[in-house]
Amino acid sequence: MDEPKKLYRTEHGAAMLCGVCGGIAEYFNIDPSIVRLLWAALVIMGGTGILLYIIAAIVLPRKSQVYPGY
Repeated sequence: MDEPKKLYRTEHGAAMLCGVCGGIAEYFNIDPSIVRLLWAALVIMGGTGILLYIIAAIVLPRKSQVYPGY
């Protein structure tokens, strides 16, 4: 059976800060640069992106916790 996709933070070389944007990009199968640009737009347009990023960095597990062996 196919296991459902899970949302996580990327690790090591794929992460720029905490890996939130990289994990979201892998989940939606898009380029991480697009997610980072959208996140930057949220920060510029009112600062909510900073709060959302911090919350996501705390709440989302790392990839190695979701998929052991990676």
